[in-house]
Amino acid sequence: MISGNLQQLRAQVAEAAGAARRTVESITVIAVSKGHEASSVRAAAVSGVLHFGESYLQEATRKLESLRDLQASWHFIGRLQANKSRSVAESFDWVHGIDRLKIAQRLSAQRPHYAPALQVCLQVNIAGESGKAGVAPERVSELARAVALLPRLQLRGLMCILPAQLSSADNRRHFGALRRLQEQLNAQGAGLDTLSMGMSADFRDAILEGATLIRVGTAIFGPRTASSDE
Repeated sequence: MISGNLQQLRAQVAEAAGAARRTVESITVIAVSKGHEASSVRAAAVSGVLHFGESYLQEATRKLESLRDLQASWHFIGRLQANKSRSVAESFDWVHGIDRLKIAQRLSAQRPHYAPALQVCLQVNIAGESGKAGVAPERVSELARAVALLPRLQLRGLMCILPAQLSSADNRRHFGALRRLQEQLNAQGAGLDTLSMGMSADFRDAILEGATLIRVGTAIFGPRTASSDE
């Protein structure tokens, strides 16, 4: 099932890339493996997936331990609590959900000296949802400047999660706003190259608006089979 799902997903990514006049190589699929067994992750890796996304730290820690032999990049894509930052700093290659300087500072201090720089994205509440995670668009520039100065981190770009069941036009409006925000930061010298946006339901719209990382779970693995213990 996973192999067939990936074949279908790759065709859809290629179609969207063609419509956007982009190359398929400019888009990286992150297989969101949270809630799925290690055996499913291994099956996806056998089918050529190199990047995996996790949100539940205790589940992810067990999974990473059992999959140490995989040549994979691990992305933490969930809401990160300050008291759990050390495990993320030690185990992951990317963190997508930074919206507070305190979290970035902890990750910087806790990243092992022997490890390469932790790749990070700032999460932006681009749709302006009340009570939702993400820094407000008008505060991104200030946070980006502060995070860029931290050792052991490399600020790569911006990330967003849109409300569910928006129209394609609304998806594209919000994704386009995030892209323009990145362009504004780059005009100030930020040097960002990553837009982490789009999931199973809206990745086509994200690709049309410039996504470089898409976070896809259900379209690859199907419904979640494991539950988090956090």
